[in-house]
This record gives sequence, structure tokens and C-alpha cells, in this order.
Amino acid sequence: MKKFALALFASLLTATATSEQINVFAASSMTNVLQQLGEKYQQQYPEDQVQFSFASSSVLAKQIEQDAPADLFISADQKWADYVAEKQPQKIQQIRPLVKNDLVLIAPNDSDLRPQPIEQIDFKQILQNDYLSVGDPDHVPVGIYAKKALTSFNRWEQIEPRLASAKNVRDALSFVERGESPLGIVYSTDANISTKVKIIATFPQVSYGEVVYPLVQLSDKAAAKRFADYLVSEQAKPIFEQAGFRF
Repeated sequence: MKKFALALFASLLTATATSEQINVFAASSMTNVLQQLGEKYQQQYPEDQVQFSFASSSVLAKQIEQDAPADLFISADQKWADYVAEKQPQKIQQIRPLVKNDLVLIAPNDSDLRPQPIEQIDFKQILQNDYLSVGDPDHVPVGIYAKKALTSFNRWEQIEPRLASAKNVRDALSFVERGESPLGIVYSTDANISTKVKIIATFPQVSYGEVVYPLVQLSDKAAAKRFADYLVSEQAKPIFEQAGFRF
């Protein structure tokens, strides 16, 4: 009995010694799916503790520049992943593409608008004295993509004065959910999690490039690599797909 107690105590000490916290900084649009994946991961690796910080990619990148303790960074565009690599090159362990997304135009569920091609939408008539909700096009990835897309349709100059610039894509979604904006531009995955908005149009990918989420590993912790590997594994793929992300 004494030997068993000693063995149990030793195993508990080992588990405690190998327990690691994984700090994941991720774009707001990844909130729901990463929380789900984090729960499933910890069922397999209970010794690892996954902690998430969600915000705009630009905000997180600036925090990492100032030595915020991020082990993994998932950006909603390549620009801010490259920014981190430039500002903190000594921390970069690996950068891998994770998933892709689509850019959509949304309206409140009670709107009279029906799905239609982007080129047929009369933004001026719909907005009138209201504003289009979107992430800040100066630094928030969804806003940067939106500016490219609207520019490609020769609508940017018309719409720019009527923008309600949000600090991240989830805030842009919230403005439309609350009826404060008659239109918004978000990712398809954000629109799909809401019961208060509907998709009016999907922007052609050629109009804005491609929404790619790079996975940046900033730590040599074994647990950080383990979780990064899990995110790009076949186990995680169907969960990303169920959330609407593409590969």
C-alpha cells in the first residue's frame, strides 16, 4: 500500500511538472471554432492548459511586438503574420497556413433585401443616411479585404464616407445584429454563427484576393507545438469545415 501511495505521488508530481499553459492569440473570427477545438484538445491532453486571447489581428500583432506572452498567433491575413515575423524574428518557430474564409455582405434578418450579385446592389439607396459596418480598413483585416473588394467594383469612393469602422469583425457583426447598420461586411463564418443576420451577397474571391489564416508558432514549448500540430491535423479539419472555414 505504501509503495502504491509513493508511486501515485510520483506520478502526480510528474504530471504537474510537465503541465504547460499554451497562450493562443487569435483573430476574432476564430473565437467559436477555436474554443471548440481547445475543449476537444484538452480532452486528449489534460495536462495542457489552452488560454485564448481574441481581438483584431492588428491589435494582437502589436501586443506581440511588445513582448506579450503569445505561444501561437493566428492572424486573419498574411500582413500581420509577416509583421510579427519582422518585429520578433527570434521568436518564430514555424509559420503554416491554417484555413481560408470568404467575404460576405450581410443585412439584418428583418431587412427587405434579398440575395443578389454584388454588382446589382445599390449601396447609396440602401444606406441613405445610415452606415455600412466593417472593420477599420486602415488595419483590421476584414476592413482591408472589404476596401479591396469595393474598390474592384468601383464602389469604394461612394461608400467610404458612409463607413462605421469597427475595431474587429465581431463588432462589425454586432452593429448589424442590433440594427444599427443596414449593411455590413464580415466573413462568412461570422455570418453563419448569427441568428440575427442574413447573407445578401458573397464577394468574388478575385475582388479581394484570398482570406488565409496563417498559424504562427512563437514558442519552443512542447505543448505549443503539440497544439499547433493538432490544429493542422485531420482531427481538426472537420470541425473547421463545420464552422464554414475552407482549406
